[in-house]
Formats: sequence, structure tokens, C-alpha cells
Amino acid sequence: MADGSSETKSSNQMWGGRFASGPDAIMEEINASIDFDKKLYAQDIRGSIAHATMLAHQGIISAEDKDKIVHGLGTILSEIESGTFEFSRRLEDIHMNVEARLAALVGPAAGRLHTARSRNDQVALDFRLWVKEELQKTEKALTALIAAFLDRAEEHADTVMPGFTHLQTAQPVTFGHHCMAYVEMFGRDRSRVRHAIEHMDESPIGAAALAGTGFPIDRHMTAKALGFREPTRNSIDTVSDRDFALEFLSIAAIAATHLSRLAEEIVIWSTPQFGFIRLSDAFSTGSSIMPQKKNPDAAELVRAKTGRINGSLIALLTVMKGLPLAYSKDMQEDKEQVFDAAESLELAIAAMTGMVRDMTVRADRMKAAAGSGYSTATDLADWLVREAGLPFRDAHHVTGRAVALAEQRGCDLSELSLADLQAINPAITDKVFDVLTVEASVASRTSFGGTAPAEVRKQIAWWRARN
Repeated sequence: MADGSSETKSSNQMWGGRFASGPDAIMEEINASIDFDKKLYAQDIRGSIAHATMLAHQGIISAEDKDKIVHGLGTILSEIESGTFEFSRRLEDIHMNVEARLAALVGPAAGRLHTARSRNDQVALDFRLWVKEELQKTEKALTALIAAFLDRAEEHADTVMPGFTHLQTAQPVTFGHHCMAYVEMFGRDRSRVRHAIEHMDESPIGAAALAGTGFPIDRHMTAKALGFREPTRNSIDTVSDRDFALEFLSIAAIAATHLSRLAEEIVIWSTPQFGFIRLSDAFSTGSSIMPQKKNPDAAELVRAKTGRINGSLIALLTVMKGLPLAYSKDMQEDKEQVFDAAESLELAIAAMTGMVRDMTVRADRMKAAAGSGYSTATDLADWLVREAGLPFRDAHHVTGRAVALAEQRGCDLSELSLADLQAINPAITDKVFDVLTVEASVASRTSFGGTAPAEVRKQIAWWRARN
């Protein structure tokens, strides 16, 4: 007895203080998903109502039982939304919690609801419905962000600023053109969202555990009732597929990357050294010790959210990478990643939309910076090609010498004299000064998609017609 008691005590210590009752407590802790999958309650109830209605239509359950089930599910929905529903971890997940409460409400009829389905196709349905609805919300949020950028682009189609490569001054552009670059980015994100909705617009319910069912169900009926284009076509793939979740996370990661790039520019632009924009107090914070500080915390937090979203994508890819067909319990780890990424993305888009609409653009600072770093050097090289007939490589060399001279003199290219320029290449005439201002440079970029204000306005009009 002494030896046995000692072994039991040792085993209990090994399980750890939290799991006082031993392996049963550990199994409950690792197996239960209700703490997070209760977020799927509305989709679960909606799917069950469609399933029960189809079962009755097909004569698999009675109309009376269907009515009891539908009424009971409506009661449960009201209880959850009012906060009176008691979730139990011992019932593992949202499906069993709803089913147990339904049995308490309507009796034996509740047991007929699970006819011709499994928790495998049930969770696939619930999760797919949730992701589809989240994608629809993301589409609306991206549309609002694009609209905010279109407004700022139109407002600043003529506002000159420096364009950068390597974060070094490259060529003058307009702030409107810069804004339209983000319209293109977020437009691609929205396009990916729309494609993802199309890809996943198939109903999983009726695939059952993995092999389908012998009951005479009508999967097209449930697909239509739940707003899907059609049912899925292979029962094994249906219960093992999480591509829709992975696609959502990949879209979220790309969109978050775009948001992060924008956030980085906002952080840079709002520094005293740049001073291109000023953020309002609504999207800034102060310092606890330095009273002069105005920190772009909202932009920094948007930038940080990208790490969480990227992590969610990698986590689910790693969960799915070695799973044999069909369903495995590993797939329970799919939802928390998607839920967290969706919340982060939704918040980040909303914050960025607010910042874009709210920020003050300092056109004077942008214009002053636009001419720095000899940003019109390419215009000089282009002029030499067009007007003096030089091969571009020769024009590049001549321009490089002009830049070196201006740098030596501590002046801009436009401040060099005609004699200075002709000493470098005698083919240069006084007409060259027409292209050495930032306004002239910007106005000359009339190629399709270029930075010329007239071209920027064309692109704004094109997007407004489609947004």
C-alpha cells in the first residue's frame, strides 16, 4: 500500500497542479474548443436550421420534429445573444453545446437533427460560413479605404513631392500619384478577396464524416438556403479542406503588408525631419516624459499587426502540411489563427482609413523637398536625348557631370548657368531650363499611369467608376 500511495502521489505531481484530477483533466483541456469556437454559434444554428428544413422536405424527419428543432434553435440563438446561455467545456465544442441545449428544450426531436451529417461536415460548414462573411466585411472595409485614398488623390493631384527609390530622392511626383499607388495595392487586395469568396462558395454540409450518406438528402437545397453557389463535389476533400482559411490568411497577410508599408511611410512623413504630414490627436499619443513628442502610435500598431497576421498564416500552414486525408483533430487549431488575424486586419484597415482621411498634408514641405537631391537630373538626361540627339548613356554621363558640378557649387541644377552647362556639353541651350523645375518635370510624365496631374485625374476617374 505504501508503495502504491507513493506512486499515485508522484503521478499526480507529474500531471501538475492545474490538472488535479490527472489525465482526464488534461484531455478535457486539450480537447475542448468551446472557448473559441463559440464564436461560430450563429453559423452553427443557421446551418442546423437549413439542414433540418431539408431533412423534413426529403421526408427523412417529420415536419413536426423540424418545427420543434427550428423553434428550439431560435430560442438558443436568443439566449446566446442575450448572454444567458451557459457554455460547458465538458461538451467540447459549439456543436455539442447547442445540441445538448436543444435536447433540453425540445426533447427527443433534437436527436433527429444530426441525421445524415457529422461534426466533420458541420464544422466545415460553420467555419466556411464565418470566413465567407468575414471576407465580405473585409471587401467593404477595403472599399472604404480605397475611397479615402481617391479623395486625397483628387485633392492633391497637383501637389508636388519627391518620389523615392532606396528612400533616396529619385524624381518628382505628385502626392495624388503616390496615393493612387496605394489604391492599386488595396484594389488588388480587394480583388483577391472577391476571388476567395468565389473559390469557397460551395456548401460542405452533407459530406458527413468523409464518405457522404445513404439518406436521400438534397445538398443543392441546403447550399441554396445557406447562400452558397453549389455543394462541394467530393466528400473526402470537403471535410479535410481548409484552403478557404489558408486563402483568407494569405490575403490578410498581403493586405497587412501593404498596410504596414503605408504605416511606415506615415511614421517617416510625420517626423520633424520630413514634416510631410501632420496626424491629428485622434491617431497620436504623447510621451510620459517628453512634452514635445507627438507619436504616431496608431500607424506603429498597424505596422505591428502584420507580424501577428503573418504568424497566423505560418501557423495554419504548418498545422495542415502533414495531414493525411480526411479529417484529423489537428484541424481544431485552425480557428484561433483565423479569428485573431481577422480581428487584427479589421482593426488595422479601420485605423488606416481614419488616418488617411484625418491627416493634414503639408504641401509646402513636400514641394520644398521635391527639388532636393537633384531630382530633375533624369529630366536633363531626357532633354539631351530629345533635343540634342545624344544616346541615353552619353546623356546620363553628361548629366552626372552636371550634378557633380552643382553639388560642388552647393546649388540646384536649375541654378547652374547656361555657360556652366555648355562647358560640359555645348549642345545644351537655354531651353533646358524649362524642364529643370519640379513642376515641369511632373507635368511632362504623361505616359499612361504616369505622375502628370492630368494622368492622375484619369486614373482617379477610372477607379471611381469601379469602386
